[in-house]
Amino acid sequence: MLERIKGLFGATEKREVENNAFNIWLKEDSDNSFCVKGYTRLSDNPEVRTAIERIAELISSMTIHLMENGEYGDKRVYNELSKKIDIKPNKNMTRQNFIHWIVKVLLLEGNAIVYPEFKHGLIDNLIPINPYSVNFRCNKTDYAINVDSQDYKPDEVLHFLINPKIDEPYIGESYKVVLQDVIRNLKQANKTTNAFMGSKVMPNIIVKVDSLTAELSSKEGRDSVYRKYLESSNAGEPWIIPADLLEIEQVKPLTLKDIAITDTIKLDKHTVAGILGIPAFLLGEGEFNKDEYNNFIRTRVMAIAKGIEQELTKKLLISPTMYFKFNSRTLYSYEMTDLGSFGGDLFTKGILTGNEVRDLLGFSPSQGLDKHILLENYIPLDKVGEQTKLGGD
Repeated sequence: MLERIKGLFGATEKREVENNAFNIWLKEDSDNSFCVKGYTRLSDNPEVRTAIERIAELISSMTIHLMENGEYGDKRVYNELSKKIDIKPNKNMTRQNFIHWIVKVLLLEGNAIVYPEFKHGLIDNLIPINPYSVNFRCNKTDYAINVDSQDYKPDEVLHFLINPKIDEPYIGESYKVVLQDVIRNLKQANKTTNAFMGSKVMPNIIVKVDSLTAELSSKEGRDSVYRKYLESSNAGEPWIIPADLLEIEQVKPLTLKDIAITDTIKLDKHTVAGILGIPAFLLGEGEFNKDEYNNFIRTRVMAIAKGIEQELTKKLLISPTMYFKFNSRTLYSYEMTDLGSFGGDLFTKGILTGNEVRDLLGFSPSQGLDKHILLENYIPLDKVGEQTKLGGD
């Protein structure tokens, strides 16, 4: 076969024909499935979106309490203001969706602006502002918030921010630059995985054909050879081909493990989790760990929630003794048996009432359980010597 081709084209011409045929074959059959094109936004990356949605869901599920300082500790206040912020901050959104939007915009863009509408001196509506219509102008001592070409002072709107910039501390900064390379790697890894699953360049069977290279340089030519010699009318039917015309060899293509795609994706997921401050198991890497999850609630989730609490308190409250507070107790991972033992112990020591223990376990209050009780052998330390059994009155 080789000698016949040399005779027809010559050795040099043969290499040129083969190269041209190979280039034509790639151009016609390849869809560049291994190449990543274009820009990927944070919100379009599955791993980043999963992490941000998880944080937003947790924070938005917490109730917002209006608290007031008291002589014996802070107490929760129930009035129309607390109802407005915790139940219906926006006329078209629930509190859960409202806070979810704020947290998502914070993590994606770094800044979330909410415009408060007032009616008769009272808060009537809190309106979320499109983050892509907002600009900031800063100087050394102050800054202005521009929304659709209209300037607002910082005390005229609610400005929630995260990760303050070094040169402009009044403005928040997202994680776009930090996550840029990781997102590109994850996108390339996912693209490579998809290409491996359905790529044309890694067939299970390779067929050597005794034919001119020019005949195989086009898709029509290859289809013609396939139909002529390899196509069967029925499944399992043997092929009948001329001797020495075809040579068929089965090959084993590379797997994702061979090219370390799995390890790369795992490493990048851990990097995303570390930057956004979430446990890696929330992205599907590793197993659930209660201590790690509770630490995530205490640190990352509550850190973002504190920023929202302080902005609401600073801009919406006049009283110096009141403040807003997220109730984080429901977010922690507890076993019912642990809660029951914990509540029962505090109940017998007189620290909690029976109804407070029932509330801790998620039950409705019951009549007669709203008093603090104490077992008779629990007495103040300075009264130990006055017990009857020791000879006292």
